[in-house]
Amino acid sequence: MKGFTVIGGLIVYSLIFTSMVVAQTGKTRSAGSLKGKRVAILAEDLYEDPELWYPYYRLLEAGAQVRVIGPKAKVYESKHGYPVEAEAAAGDVSASDFDAIVVPGGFAPDRLRRYPAVLELVRGIYEKGGVVAAICHGPWVPISAGIVKGKRATCFKAIKDDLVNAGATFLDRAVVVDDNLITSRTPADLPAFMPAIISALGG
Repeated sequence: MKGFTVIGGLIVYSLIFTSMVVAQTGKTRSAGSLKGKRVAILAEDLYEDPELWYPYYRLLEAGAQVRVIGPKAKVYESKHGYPVEAEAAAGDVSASDFDAIVVPGGFAPDRLRRYPAVLELVRGIYEKGGVVAAICHGPWVPISAGIVKGKRATCFKAIKDDLVNAGATFLDRAVVVDDNLITSRTPADLPAFMPAIISALGG
């Protein structure tokens, strides 16, 4: 029953966010607009459910190749117990394999930032001009990767000081795009976060 409850919640999130995007833009982006683009989504235990699954399915819908990557190739559970399988470990892939990487929030980023291979992957994608997108607590990972100094960014309010202390300029906005770094604050910002990512990838 727990699984059905979580799945139902994810469906409701998707319906709400999709309807908000349609209401704001008057249309949805055409399926297949990201054909050939390769995107990694990072996972660790206690990830925030909608911040992983909504980007996952939205990017698939847009035609991207999406892979879930973790510190290890294993199953991780969300804050609400919903599983996701990381198909590869960060140390077994490279920045050249991806055009973008998405860092969901929850408590997972505090774990992800402890793995040098994860930080190397994020840093490598950023340095080659790929998109690095992080939401909620997700910016902890780009902070630890050393790529936010001098950038404009946002995050969940509880880690604002971490962002500022790392040399970034904090902006309290639904989404902040500074070159190839894209950040948002909470799940409620997903309708702004995802269009920014898709646009940055050429969709």
